[in-house]
Amino acid sequence: MNIYLKLIWAYLKIGIFGFGGGYAMLSLVEHSVVDPGWITETMFTDIVAISQMTPGPIGINSATYIGYVAPSHVNPQLASPLWGVLGSVLATLAVVLPSFFLVIYSSHFIRKHQESGAIKGIFSGLRPVVVGLIASAAILLMNNANFNPNGIDWQLWTNIGICAAAFCLVYFKFPWRGKKVSLHPILVICLAGLAGFLIY
Repeated sequence: MNIYLKLIWAYLKIGIFGFGGGYAMLSLVEHSVVDPGWITETMFTDIVAISQMTPGPIGINSATYIGYVAPSHVNPQLASPLWGVLGSVLATLAVVLPSFFLVIYSSHFIRKHQESGAIKGIFSGLRPVVVGLIASAAILLMNNANFNPNGIDWQLWTNIGICAAAFCLVYFKFPWRGKKVSLHPILVICLAGLAGFLIY
């Protein structure tokens, strides 16, 4: 049962200090759940991928999935789906509640003091931190578990090629019937999945 208290404490901290959305908090999540050995690095990257594909914020989705798998990974006696659901509920509530109360209080406070130099200064300081945290999440996911899980060189270069192609298809505009268009990210995700299915 100790794992549930640890999950609650870890996700309360993530909920309080996870500025900038789900991607910005990924490095904090990874530090909180992979370093203690609750899940493996490969499981973490799989959970991030699933969280991105399912509807809803990535931070909440990942909390739900990690809360489900962590108890059985730490203690095989908790392998029942009911223990997993309990972990999901506790982790999800723990990550949501601090933000919920902070938003309720801070929205009133910010509206009241929105012209204050101190408030403007705080947001000016937070913006570059959020950009840095999102960049940190991108670097965090550029690991062997994502790009070369089997240790095979051709798979590494193929995965790098898929990643680069996906970036180019989303970021750059291509001429199409007299207009410049870029592909929708959902279409790129489907194409990447199809490429992975055909290659592997």
